[in-house]
Amino acid sequence: MSFFNFSPKADLLGHGKLSTPQHSQPLRVHAINVLNLFRFSLSLLFIFAYIFLGKEYFFDKGDALLFFKASSTYLLFSVAILLISLLKSAPHRIALPLQVIIDIAFIILLMFFAGGIQSGLGLFLIVIIVTASLVSNGRLALFYAAIATIGLLLEQSYRMIVGGLSATAYTQPVILSVSCFATAGLAYSLVKRMHRSEALASARGIDYENLEQVNALITQEMQDGVIVIDKDLNIRHFNMRAASLLSLPKKNTNAMTLLNSAPEIAAKFNGWMNGEDALNNTIISLANRELKLRFMPLNQPQDSLTDGQPLSRDLVQNHNLGAVIFIQDWSQIQSIAQQAKLAALGRLTANIAHEIRNPLSAISHASQLLQEDEVSGSTARILQIIEDNIQRIDQIIKDVLELNRRDRTHQEQIDLSKFLPDFYSQFCAVQKLATSNFQLEPCLQTRIIAFDQRHLTQILWNLCKNGWEHSQKQSNSLRLRCLKIDNNSLNIEVVDDGAGLAQLDSSKLFEPFYTTKKTGTGLGLYISRELAIANGANLEYQSRPQASVFIIHLKTLN
Repeated sequence: MSFFNFSPKADLLGHGKLSTPQHSQPLRVHAINVLNLFRFSLSLLFIFAYIFLGKEYFFDKGDALLFFKASSTYLLFSVAILLISLLKSAPHRIALPLQVIIDIAFIILLMFFAGGIQSGLGLFLIVIIVTASLVSNGRLALFYAAIATIGLLLEQSYRMIVGGLSATAYTQPVILSVSCFATAGLAYSLVKRMHRSEALASARGIDYENLEQVNALITQEMQDGVIVIDKDLNIRHFNMRAASLLSLPKKNTNAMTLLNSAPEIAAKFNGWMNGEDALNNTIISLANRELKLRFMPLNQPQDSLTDGQPLSRDLVQNHNLGAVIFIQDWSQIQSIAQQAKLAALGRLTANIAHEIRNPLSAISHASQLLQEDEVSGSTARILQIIEDNIQRIDQIIKDVLELNRRDRTHQEQIDLSKFLPDFYSQFCAVQKLATSNFQLEPCLQTRIIAFDQRHLTQILWNLCKNGWEHSQKQSNSLRLRCLKIDNNSLNIEVVDDGAGLAQLDSSKLFEPFYTTKKTGTGLGLYISRELAIANGANLEYQSRPQASVFIIHLKTLN
């Protein structure tokens, strides 16, 4: 099965015209070949009859020598026609009626030399007429029957004149002539019906090809991945989206199986066949992505399955069924939903930011005035709480406003061998970190990347600050290093010796407003990843033994 192949035999909209000669050509060519082979076989049969049967069989009233000569001539004629037909000559096909007339003449002549109608050779006329009717598309069937009838009657009339036979001798030739006409009529009706069936089949074939093209266009343009498998889990078809999500080759191959190409999906499919996933709503993690799977059976028997029931393995195997697997990038869907929410929140915040900041600044100013007076310890503590929460609200507004600017990148060429030491010095100075606590492993060679320098600084600042806050704050608790992956890519890693995150927390790490700190906004890591993606990079988190690592995947220009 192939969802994904285009057929050049029909236009996409299915308006191709089908002419009768095109439809009848394969049948006509086949009939011509049959007629040529029949003619050759018949001439050989006559010669073998003369050699092995002789006068004892049907030459007691005929002329055996003339029969042999006529058979030999007929053999030469059939061989000549076969040789000409190999050249696929158009004049040869145009002269087909003449060939059929010659065939009828030879059979009647051989019948005459073999003793007349009693020899039984006249029955071969029926075979010639049927085959010739297929060759001529039924149009000359009655004409050939008429020629054969005239020949039979002339042959019998000559015998009556020469041999003095009675009028009752016409009985057998007349019956044979009627048989020829009846056969011609049936052949004509059969040919017409065959042509109608062939035309209908050709039209259905074009409809099928057009439907296949439409299916191919639809599946290739789908945002979901599509994989078609058979009961043995062989991959019969997949679209470009599935190839991208699962890193499949761009072209289908007969040796591809779901078990080898995507064993995680194969395991879920086997579970679905066994009824483990009744809701048909599976989500798996694959290549740092969450993929949502949905299985649909092919050629599902209506009498053995109802909607909502899982497809059993026995049913798939017994009915030789396959399945279609739909794959959605669940991470992307969640990301789009989050971006839509944050975009709406960003627009709302941008519109009311000044309305929030005006009373917020007034509250902050009043708090500072109160702090200038002599206040008791409890009052000072309350004022400090007010000031801390004012700063927190202001930081949330700044972070949300920053979301609206994440796509406004001004990329420039940055040499990481120079940029990272400068960033390191600045970060240590601002955060008042000793160089013994924060270790830098810069790039040993010149590494040029295309990135917005302001964005890269903000990303590294967020990661290093987050790493230091969660580290043990000892010697070499925080490390910043640049690692070469290959000639076209490198990683910047921020490593801390903190306790790391639980699996549940790490899955939500980059979600907006999710934080494990009491005073955190939950937007720092989310904004960092968004800025990385906006610059064509990627940010991920890995939990290693006694370490937590944030990795920025970058593409180099040198």
